Amino acid sequence: MDIGVISVRYARAFLKSALEKSLEDQVYQEMKLLSESYIQVPDLKFTIDNPMLHKDQKQSLLETACGGQCTELTKRFFKLVLDGGRENILQFIATSYISLYRQNKNIISGKLITATTVSPEVEERMKRLVESKTQGTVEFQTETNPDIIGGFVLEYDAYRMDASVQTKLKAILKQLKK
Repeated sequence: MDIGVISVRYARAFLKSALEKSLEDQVYQEMKLLSESYIQVPDLKFTIDNPMLHKDQKQSLLETACGGQCTELTKRFFKLVLDGGRENILQFIATSYISLYRQNKNIISGKLITATTVSPEVEERMKRLVESKTQGTVEFQTETNPDIIGGFVLEYDAYRMDASVQTKLKAILKQLKK
């Protein structure tokens, strides 16, 4: 069976249970931490997938990866996943939960990339711009990348607005080569 289908099924059931208990926001934060832990510590996946490691140790490790103070629902969910032998798709389940939660709450993930650090006022103005275009709440990240020289790159959903000097210079260079 397809890993994506299985992970979405687990995530959907987990979200439904969290919504019934009004814990969806806390579980969302835990799944974001878990997902980030998988990215920051690549050995986490290999350790969790290791059949020699006892389930109790895996449970403890997963709880730590979620920030240490997990909800009872999350603890029980981890136990269910471990008992079912599905720990190999836990990273996908966490990512699927995040996506389903954002879809349920109409949350859009956005990113602003600039050459230098922007002020909180500029960041807030860009966030409001995205919110007005999407009629949703925006989780906004800012990133600095000196390679773009100046201007900005704004990304949200499938939209990308590239107003960077680097892109404009590349376009000019391409025209000059013709």
